[in-house]
Amino acid sequence: MKVVRILLVDDSPPFRSFVRGVFDNRGSFQVIGEASDGLEAVRLVTQLKPDLILLDIGLPKLNGIEAAKQIRQVIPGAKILFLTLNDDPDVAQAALSDGANGYVLKIDAASELWPAVEAVLQGKQFVSSSVVRRGMDSN
Repeated sequence: MKVVRILLVDDSPPFRSFVRGVFDNRGSFQVIGEASDGLEAVRLVTQLKPDLILLDIGLPKLNGIEAAKQIRQVIPGAKILFLTLNDDPDVAQAALSDGANGYVLKIDAASELWPAVEAVLQGKQFVSSSVVRRGMDSN
């Protein structure tokens, strides 16, 4: 079985630690790097070439949406899953329109992170149920 290589991008060390712990218990997933800002994320993507990038939106130096645009240019095939506090349906729609594969709210991570990761890795789009309830258009 192929190991899915993951880059975690979040400016909160405790949250990165939480997410890393979730993946550490799964043998087919490996967290290969962590970044705390958008510029560092783009640099690490270039070096590490991850399969999956878990990306926050509210990042210092370069926000997550802008970082995702740059990441798409470096590794067009990488899967990008936003994991964020931002529950604005318009922001979620913009993120997905710019090429993200999924959008999960941190408050939903305990129940929706795994389904989101599985969907994204299968080439499907995933949007947090809380964002959908807030009125995001479902395509």
